[in-house]
Amino acid sequence: MAVTRFAESVWTGDLPSGNGTINYVTSGAFTRLPVTWASRTEDHNGRTSPEELIAAAHASCFSMALSGQLGRNGTPPTSLEVRAVVSFDKVEAGWKITKSELTVRGTVPGIDAAKFEELAVVARDGCPVSGALKGNVELSVDATLVG
Repeated sequence: MAVTRFAESVWTGDLPSGNGTINYVTSGAFTRLPVTWASRTEDHNGRTSPEELIAAAHASCFSMALSGQLGRNGTPPTSLEVRAVVSFDKVEAGWKITKSELTVRGTVPGIDAAKFEELAVVARDGCPVSGALKGNVELSVDATLVG
């Protein structure tokens, strides 16, 4: 049986001067997040964007996928610090999410740097959010073992 989640959003006005709000999500973990076109294409000024939310989803999904890979390797992590940087760029066909760059710093006893990097690539490719982006968005991972 599929697990479903939802988010509700409202937009008022035209694109350049209008504004929106992400009003509610399934978990109730956040509500009333403001969003504008300018927060996507210029300075955020305290507002979120779809790209920021994709970055959050990708970072958390990847961290779970890598933790799973490391556990199956017999080397569960002490900690994984993950950052996802999602780029939104104007291309010939219009605005597009062009890439998601993952960076992970891991404290993982009993593993060498080469194996950590290998498992980070496997996790990047196997993470469900990566799967949703794959073929449309450039994906990369930079993995550093710190302990």
